[in-house]
Amino acid sequence: MNNLHFSFCDTALMAMPSGALFVPDTGILCLSDLHLGKSDRIARRSGRMLPPYEVQETLSKLEADILETAPQMVICLGDSFDDLEAATTLADDMQLWLARLQAGRRWVWIEGNHDPGPVNLGGTHSGEITVGSLTFRHIATGATAEISGHYHPKHVLAGRSRPAFLYDQDRLIMPAYGTYTGGLASNAADLQRLFATPPIAVLTGRKAIAVPTAA
Repeated sequence: MNNLHFSFCDTALMAMPSGALFVPDTGILCLSDLHLGKSDRIARRSGRMLPPYEVQETLSKLEADILETAPQMVICLGDSFDDLEAATTLADDMQLWLARLQAGRRWVWIEGNHDPGPVNLGGTHSGEITVGSLTFRHIATGATAEISGHYHPKHVLAGRSRPAFLYDQDRLIMPAYGTYTGGLASNAADLQRLFATPPIAVLTGRKAIAVPTAA
């Protein structure tokens, strides 16, 4: 298996190579920072054209994760769209694809700094949500047992930088799930100040691998 099973705040979790997180006990599939419509937003604001395939690639990855885990609930941890206009201009076939993925399960859009308002694409919208002992929000607050995104953490192993989950005993920060997203190094001050002790990095890619971030 390429997934990594670990415990966080007395809850069993499964980190997936894609950057998604599955909570088996509650059937929650969590992902963060899809930034759907980023190529559209860049073209709209700067005129610079990028290959317009990132929505398809991201939804294809998400569909595979849903087929593997059969979640009861999907939580998108904010910045699901690169801005609110990207949500309203999503192509019809991409909207239908998203609707198929939502069918038969609860779907929660957590507000992010890129998409602070509700979107008319199914599901419900919330600032944060608590399920059991875990609280899901976009930006870490320093609370215990929180799962958040926003920072797009990456970690270098063998000279290669890979998107990574970062976690310690109190909080977990998700990697960016979207195709055209950048990242922040795991040793950056903005990330390190969020953890009481050097966090564990779970690298994404072909296989989810846990490595220490301490030197």
